[in-house]
Amino acid sequence: MADTPVRVRFAPSPTGKLHVGGARTAIYNWAFARANHGTFILRIDDTDPTRSTEENTRVILRAMRWLGLDWDEGPEVGGDFGPYRQTERAQLYRDAAQRLWDEGKAYPCFCTPEQLEADREAARARKDPFQGYQRRCRSLSREEAQARIDADEPYVLRIKVPEDRGDVVVRDAVHGEVTFAARELDDFVIQRTDGTPTYNFATVVDDAAMGITHVIRGDDHLSNTPRQVIVYEALGAPVPTFAHISMILGADGKKLSKRHGATSVEEYRDAGYLSDAFVNYLALLGWSLDGETTIVPRDVLAREFSLDHVSKNPATFDPAKLDWMNAEYINRMSDEEYTEHVMRPALEVAGVEPGEHDADWWAALARICRPRTKMSADAAQVAAPVFATAETLAYDEKSVSKGLGREGMGAVLDAARGALEALGDWTAEAIDAALEPLPEALDVKKRLVFQAVRVAVCGNMVSPPLGETMALIGRDDCLARIDRARSMAA
Repeated sequence: MADTPVRVRFAPSPTGKLHVGGARTAIYNWAFARANHGTFILRIDDTDPTRSTEENTRVILRAMRWLGLDWDEGPEVGGDFGPYRQTERAQLYRDAAQRLWDEGKAYPCFCTPEQLEADREAARARKDPFQGYQRRCRSLSREEAQARIDADEPYVLRIKVPEDRGDVVVRDAVHGEVTFAARELDDFVIQRTDGTPTYNFATVVDDAAMGITHVIRGDDHLSNTPRQVIVYEALGAPVPTFAHISMILGADGKKLSKRHGATSVEEYRDAGYLSDAFVNYLALLGWSLDGETTIVPRDVLAREFSLDHVSKNPATFDPAKLDWMNAEYINRMSDEEYTEHVMRPALEVAGVEPGEHDADWWAALARICRPRTKMSADAAQVAAPVFATAETLAYDEKSVSKGLGREGMGAVLDAARGALEALGDWTAEAIDAALEPLPEALDVKKRLVFQAVRVAVCGNMVSPPLGETMALIGRDDCLARIDRARSMAA
């Protein structure tokens, strides 16, 4: 299949939200398709009627779009190989199963659960190395089988594994050559008594029909692969290249789960992580560009991703590393990007009406807030004093006590107000210059003077640079805040 255009698929089951492990699988499929100028297909494997829901499908599609993993074929996009939901492909599975029976590659099995259990017990008792289905119905004639079906006797359809098949050797792009002993392969069920296909049958019928060239998925599916190879061979379809990627572990070495914190993609979105940073981080959980580079922009990932750089060893999810990477992405943004993709969305979530400001004002705000933003939500918190007014500014009680409670702080605010009111230009440089002489003039430590003004204007002792913040707030409101704080000062 070396000369065949690459076609890969991500096929989530809508039985829940899209989680970290599934997102990484989707990222690898997307990146592999993009790097090889291939086709990325999204298919919804919703054959579990008791757990699959339309709402979960919508959640998955939302998560995929937030991740920026655009698909070339699939729901909401269409394509030449649809439909792209398994529930809409039922006739294809029935037709494929019927064809295998007609060709003598599958057969009906009428064994009851009790008979199957009795056969397993007997195999265990005689220490038979083969303890799978004992092929009791394999020799039934077509006529006898059809007669029993016509009599409404329940049956399943089993694939007929060739007796001389031998071991199944899977040449995995991550794990290398993996051999599965032939004795472990029984004539497994491909169609249930209700006519629905089993997973190992439906996924192969779909992958074969859609021309999938590479199956990139979690290594928990590796044990399914020999059975799926048997189905490919029975259908006369080319066997794709398999690449089974390792699981993601928590810091305790156990499989990542809710006990380690957030697991669904939308939880990370809502927590304020950037899509680009999240995709970059997940991509590095099992893959590397060169063993050293940690910041891999989306376009580089889409250009350089390859399966030979995927590790077979489990990866450990480190929330602190993700936080660091998110902050790195934020710090590398331009003023315009930060304003558009971080600050404005954060303000909207916080319910803050920003008012009318020009591009220079927003750029100045970005410059003081961006270095203090690790998560998107931080932006609104850091900028909160700028968007408050003298009437609405919230004062932190501890900051007021420490910053304004000392004796003489009232005089400090009076002096600061007088110096600021006299300014001709209301710029950060002018504000800093006006406040700079006050400590010496008042014989008060510089730290205490600036701390008092900061608390009066910003409501707390932790804020971006004071002069730049006050310049953004504006003269009148700053003076009004100092007046309000004066009553709190000693």
